[in-house]
Amino acid sequence: MGVVLQTDFKDIKLFKRGKVRDMYDLGDYYLMVSSDRLSAFDVIMNEGIPEKGRALTQISKFWFDYFKDEIENHIVATDVKDFPDVCKPYEKILDGRSMIVKKAELIQLECIVRGYITGSGWNDYQRTGQICGIDLPEGLRESEKLPEPIFTPSTKAEIGDHDENISEDKAIKIVGKETYDFLKNAALNIYKKAAAYAEERGIILADTKMEFGFYDGKIILIDELLTPDSSRFWSKEKYEVGRSQESFDKQYVRDYLLSINFNKQPPPPKLPENVILNASKKYREALKLLTGKGLE
Repeated sequence: MGVVLQTDFKDIKLFKRGKVRDMYDLGDYYLMVSSDRLSAFDVIMNEGIPEKGRALTQISKFWFDYFKDEIENHIVATDVKDFPDVCKPYEKILDGRSMIVKKAELIQLECIVRGYITGSGWNDYQRTGQICGIDLPEGLRESEKLPEPIFTPSTKAEIGDHDENISEDKAIKIVGKETYDFLKNAALNIYKKAAAYAEERGIILADTKMEFGFYDGKIILIDELLTPDSSRFWSKEKYEVGRSQESFDKQYVRDYLLSINFNKQPPPPKLPENVILNASKKYREALKLLTGKGLE
């Protein structure tokens, strides 16, 4: 299994390089390429995870298609045969890990929905009894299902910085009340339907992060959707309240980094081969469970 850490397409204009995706400017559209880079605690690891980018792309493709009748998304093409001629020399790299997408104006808010109490939400709750200013019942335990999913937006951080959980009032100040209400309702609706679908396939969708943008005067879904990089997926069979859960996402790598007391700052430590291979297996397993298909 080869690893694509970074792309360098000489005759296509690079727009930006994110933690995982490389974006190229094709004029009317962007070319979005998912690398095999892995970011944990907002630090990009030196080693890539084999086939990660392809698994992410195909999971996103599945979900964008699943919700296409409810909300528009940014996908223009996912088959390299439909890509512009300028992409032809790079078809081998692009195949299965890239999309042509609309040039949407990014909305500066990470739209997070939590159905279970875990991660930073669990930490906040232990300290304050709240998550992002939302009061929660007393006595909740780690990984417990919330009475109702909650919308907990955060700011979008630059590479190397950390996203910041914010209150509803602060989020409304950033994007406006009308946009905020649309994002909240859309994100909660997507989460609830995706969680029900995933649970039928033995996966608990604990929480997820979505991104939206403006395109032709409408709000559309962009970036990735319900992937192991943007969501916490747990095994329903092994789920047990009161502890952290075995996951199908990059939490596995985070747990390893915590076990070696990584300080969550660059430079990253070297990832052992078994951690890399197990992480790759988890991404591919999530793809298979969610879509019923292996890597194309």
